[in-house]
Amino acid sequence: MEIREKIKLLPHSPGVYRYYDSEGTVIYVGKAKDLHKRVAQYFVAPERLNTKTRLLVARIADVQYSVVDSESDALLLENNLIKQYKPHYNILLKDSKTYPWICITADPYPKVFLTRRVEKNGSRYFGPYSSVMPARYLVDFFHRNWPLRTCNYKIDSDSILRGKVRPCLEFHLGRCKGCCVGAVSMEEYNGWIEEIASLLKGGVNDLARSYEQRMKAASDALDFEQAQLWKDRLEVLRKHYAKSIITSAGDLQADVFSLVFDGSEGFGNFLRIRGGAIIQSLNLGFRMQIEEDRAAVLSEFIAEIRAKFGDLSKEIIVPFLPDVQMPGVKYTVPVKGDKLTLLELSAKNSREYHFNTLKQREHTDPDRFRQSVMEELRKALGMTELPVHMECFDNSNIQGTSPVASCVVFRNGVPSKKDYRKFKIKTVVGANDYASMKEVVNRRYSRMLEEAPDDLPQLVVIDGGKGQLEFAWEALCELGIQDRLTVVGLAKRLEEVIRVGDPYPLFLDRNSQALKLLQQIRDEAHRFGITFHRSLRSKAQLQSALSGIKGVGPQTEQRLLMHYGSVARIAAANMEDLSNFVGPKLAMRIHRALNPELFEEDERKEIQ
Repeated sequence: MEIREKIKLLPHSPGVYRYYDSEGTVIYVGKAKDLHKRVAQYFVAPERLNTKTRLLVARIADVQYSVVDSESDALLLENNLIKQYKPHYNILLKDSKTYPWICITADPYPKVFLTRRVEKNGSRYFGPYSSVMPARYLVDFFHRNWPLRTCNYKIDSDSILRGKVRPCLEFHLGRCKGCCVGAVSMEEYNGWIEEIASLLKGGVNDLARSYEQRMKAASDALDFEQAQLWKDRLEVLRKHYAKSIITSAGDLQADVFSLVFDGSEGFGNFLRIRGGAIIQSLNLGFRMQIEEDRAAVLSEFIAEIRAKFGDLSKEIIVPFLPDVQMPGVKYTVPVKGDKLTLLELSAKNSREYHFNTLKQREHTDPDRFRQSVMEELRKALGMTELPVHMECFDNSNIQGTSPVASCVVFRNGVPSKKDYRKFKIKTVVGANDYASMKEVVNRRYSRMLEEAPDDLPQLVVIDGGKGQLEFAWEALCELGIQDRLTVVGLAKRLEEVIRVGDPYPLFLDRNSQALKLLQQIRDEAHRFGITFHRSLRSKAQLQSALSGIKGVGPQTEQRLLMHYGSVARIAAANMEDLSNFVGPKLAMRIHRALNPELFEEDERKEIQ
């Protein structure tokens, strides 16, 4: 499938997209509030792009994406994917595309500071933060409430004993306890650091309660400036620690798996969570050659991911338990909370992957696509056979005039126009849709039983509600074929599926391909019936104007219409010209029939 066609299928959702070259290498990772609009910008007007971007577009061979819940989540996921893939075309944006972390160094007297570079040197990192302001406020808060050092000197027991470092202004202002001169013990200082680390891991509730008490005490003492300070710090804490499935300050280490099944196929999504942030996302599809239960498929999915990415987390979040338990791994089936939110996000990616795979297959492998749609419809209606042969009936009339019906046929999910049939209602008088439907169904299948008894459809769709369906069912019962096929009604108001003997309608998913197939055959039956009804009305109008005149047969009618072009022109024609064409006597009859008002006026004058 061409890249431009694939881009048309991208969802209007926030997420991260990845561009691949012909060798399967990620060459660019970007974020988007609306994936469809953002990615399409690269291809709609290439002349507006700069040279670097045009070179990027020229190398794009494929595009993949991950859906997230919000734009801020897309920012963080993009940052993690850029670090993972190191795409060529993201190099120039590296500085502006990294996000702040709070670092606690591994020194004897650790420092706490803000950084955008994560190094493997033993330091501890907390984040990333979607905005630099909360992180900066937190670092400032730490330094205001704990006398931490800010200098870059190397401070250890030896430097303190030798007096290599002189106290700086921070010490004299009381902002630092003087680690450099041994004014505070290493144990006491590291106790402060552990308190800060605990806070960064999510232990904010106790501190928030303390701030509330201090704010209230300052307010009671009429020290409103100090109360406002505590209020500001409390708001910063609450804003930063607000629940977010990706920016959470928690240290959740887990892997998330979700699956969507469609017949013999499975569509899965894998998310790797580290430090409360998504650092990896992968969609994977597999086709099952034999029938396997969901638990077995999930086990195969987990094993495949383990082979690709190595050891998994000690906790794996799944929608249901696999049939194989791995040692040292805890399986969690969440029912509420952040873990359920993560599972729902993974399931959302699985559904998007499933949907877009089917849409792509509609263009690249239409036979397989239609087969999957018919299988979906079979399951939805509880049928035993695949609806390879479908027929749909629809009635058409206007206040009982020219009543007709149509029957359209779909074979293998596509229209079979040579099998279409149209009917004039013969036994029903007036506008009676129920009786008309019974007549048409009876005529259709009584003839089919005579001519092709082995070609009965697996599914019959009635355009209408419960009444039309019941009369169609009566016709099938009279023919004795009610057990050889499935018949349903499709009501237009709510697109509900009506089934015989079921008091409750069946509502299919509005986005399901099964419902779209039912709507397609229903709309085709309506179109075909309306077209036939219009043609009969047109003929009836012509017949009422010319065919009722004595001496005007079908051939004369056709000659007149071909010569004059319309009934109105025949009525306005010169008597001499009309007489030369059809003879004087017939010309007079036609003229009197088409212009009765003229002769009525002459008759009134004679009477007077």
